[in-house]
Amino acid sequence: MILSGKVVFLTGGSSGIGYKCALAYAQEGAHVALVSNKKEDMDTVLGELNGRVHIGIHCDVSNENQVCLAIEKTLERFGRIDAIHNNAGIVIPSKVLHETTLEEWTRLMDTNLKSVYLTTKYGFEALKKTKGCILNTSSLVADIGQQDHAAYAATKGGINALTKSMALDYARYGIRVNAVCPAWVLTPAVREWIGQQADEQEIKKYLDNIHPLGYCPEGDVVADASVFLLSDKARFITGCTLPVSGGAELGYRR
Repeated sequence: MILSGKVVFLTGGSSGIGYKCALAYAQEGAHVALVSNKKEDMDTVLGELNGRVHIGIHCDVSNENQVCLAIEKTLERFGRIDAIHNNAGIVIPSKVLHETTLEEWTRLMDTNLKSVYLTTKYGFEALKKTKGCILNTSSLVADIGQQDHAAYAATKGGINALTKSMALDYARYGIRVNAVCPAWVLTPAVREWIGQQADEQEIKKYLDNIHPLGYCPEGDVVADASVFLLSDKARFITGCTLPVSGGAELGYRR
């Protein structure tokens, strides 16, 4: 149990990749502060864990007061924070940039980027005491782009830049900062999208073929990588934007 006794502040932990991370962190012995704006889903996940050693906090990660309070509640419950995993994020709209409304742009930036700023602002002192770490959920699109998804890709590019700059800034305090960068993952949102397509089987084949290893994964592959990066086994790794992509970024294939 390589996270035994560690306290992990996990945003967006009630579904998708975050849900798989919550399960993996708990299995590896961590105390999880599960932060989500979906209370019903959060309570369900908390029930799958062990409520006696974990906590659920209803929070909008783009709201400064709510993030500050969520950090305070975690410290009140556990007395420390060893890791902050900034996993909360949204992917809509799927549009070219000039068709993206200002409201959509602002919501993306607030949820995907501003949230990293807020958790760092209010969690820094706690991480400084524990020489803890920060993990950001990014995406392969930060490096390669994505058609009809410019604003979303911009937020993930911002996360990668933040990860490297924060790693440099916080190394002096012994705080490591890394990111995981999946390609496609079979989250509930992706499965719903697949079901909306005219030819589901063709879309599934397309998603499998994107990954040279031959299949589109579940979120557990990202969770496993995240466990490693939060653990002491990654004690000399910082500023890394780790592809968890089955080789999707490697280049042309026949």
